[in-house]
Amino acid sequence: MPIPLLAEGFGRGVANIPYLWTVAQAAVAIGVVVLLKYYFGGARCRSERVMHGKVVMVTGGTSGIGAEVVNELATRGAQIILLTHHTPSDPFLVDYIEDLRTVTNNELIYAEQVDLSSLHSIRVFATKWVDNAPPRRLDMIILCANIMTPFFSKGQTTMDGLEAEWAVNYLSTFHLLSILSPAIRAQPPDRDVRIIFSTCNSYIGGKLEFKETETATKSGSVSYARSKLAIMAFAYGFQRHLDAYKRPDKQPNNARALIVDPGFSRTPGTRRWLSGGSLWGLLMYLLAWPLWWLVLKSPNQGAQSYLLAAMEAEYARGPGGKLIKECRDYEPLRPEVQNEEVAKRLWEFSEKQIEQLEKEGAVKRALAKKEAEKKDKGKDKTKEDTTAAAPAATTGEEKKPGSGSRRSRKAK
Repeated sequence: MPIPLLAEGFGRGVANIPYLWTVAQAAVAIGVVVLLKYYFGGARCRSERVMHGKVVMVTGGTSGIGAEVVNELATRGAQIILLTHHTPSDPFLVDYIEDLRTVTNNELIYAEQVDLSSLHSIRVFATKWVDNAPPRRLDMIILCANIMTPFFSKGQTTMDGLEAEWAVNYLSTFHLLSILSPAIRAQPPDRDVRIIFSTCNSYIGGKLEFKETETATKSGSVSYARSKLAIMAFAYGFQRHLDAYKRPDKQPNNARALIVDPGFSRTPGTRRWLSGGSLWGLLMYLLAWPLWWLVLKSPNQGAQSYLLAAMEAEYARGPGGKLIKECRDYEPLRPEVQNEEVAKRLWEFSEKQIEQLEKEGAVKRALAKKEAEKKDKGKDKTKEDTTAAAPAATTGEEKKPGSGSRRSRKAK
């Protein structure tokens, strides 16, 4: 077919080739789409590091970008510890881990129950981890867990009474790393330890208004931006905290804090945000799917900067506290992110907030425990009374036969 068309073009002129203009227009349109898709797909991680023997702790590793990161690292041989709010016996989690082990040919994938919206749950897990002697191996912590209130929706609150975005995106990370800090610093000096934080461009418009974190704001977008600004300031502050530690073996600090901006991706959280959490919004999202497919990354494409931060050899050397986006180093666009005074003020506020909330939570749990004990005692007393009354009914004074009793009917 192409040969006769070319012959026709050479013989009678290019203009006489049938449907030439239509084919040219289609080719240009397809080429533009391919180029745009390539551009919006972002950079690819080229690191080929083998991860055998590495112990990697991951939050948010069961969906979206976190699931892609876990899948790639497990394929390369890393031991994965998933922190999830599901119990290890949950059918969904059991099937997910079994499938992941089969796909990656890696049996070293486990799960620990940690509810990131509960400060008590975080403390129970982290304390148990730190109390282990000798210190457990920990090569990497990847913090992919993220919550984002749907577009134009009012902010949510957690069981501790905090903004959901503030509690899950920032304060849970602060609480977890504050407790795990001794375990991180106790790793041998020849071990490459990395803590990878998550952020996004929304931090540029965030404001660190601390008092507003204790109640749900009118806009989830405002609280989300605030949480991302806070997590970046904390990441730089945590790096300074690690660098200030004097190791007993006099070796330099071997832990690096890295910040990753994965870009805009088609994750479940993004879909929920764009759809507004409603059925009508979901319908509009589906109708506009070709646009989202074109301009948003897939979860795998969004995971590339995380994989670079986890595997690239250059990040094991030199100072930490680097922002990685599109597999390249960037400078933060907000100067207060690297400001030591801002980080100190944020750290002090976070410690006080956690201390206050944990005291309140302890009181609530104690009261709930007493209430449960009272109910149990009441049930036991009822059972005792019932047991004591049963013999009296059978061995006590015989009741006189009533008119409707079987004995009275026999007497008649």
